[in-house]
Amino acid sequence: MRKFIIPGLLLLLSALLLAACTSTKSDEPAKAVEAYWQALVAQDSARLSSLSCKDYEAEALNTLESFKSVSTTLNDLACTTDSKSDSSAAVKCSGTIVASYGTENLTINLADRSYSAVKEGGAWLMCGAQ
Repeated sequence: MRKFIIPGLLLLLSALLLAACTSTKSDEPAKAVEAYWQALVAQDSARLSSLSCKDYEAEALNTLESFKSVSTTLNDLACTTDSKSDSSAAVKCSGTIVASYGTENLTINLADRSYSAVKEGGAWLMCGAQ
């Protein structure tokens, strides 16, 4: 009986590890979009560029420029991959960016739009909003 339990447990453990790896892979577009928002709020232009697709990089840097004169915070960010093909994905996010200038606050709700991610050079990158 013991001979069958150990292989069975190993098979179950292997299946669980494989499932965990698969779900992480499917969330790569969402992770890329999350990293993009984190880089924007941190005002890290080099990281923002590396997280943006080629066609969106200039717009991403322009957006960053508009945030340079304000203090920003990112609240409750969570993104999920809504749909995905081999090279593109739609990503939904929740959370807000609060931009503060003096005593005025502007709250940007990230759930108001859907975000595009594309796979370029083997990496998932933010590529705009829909």
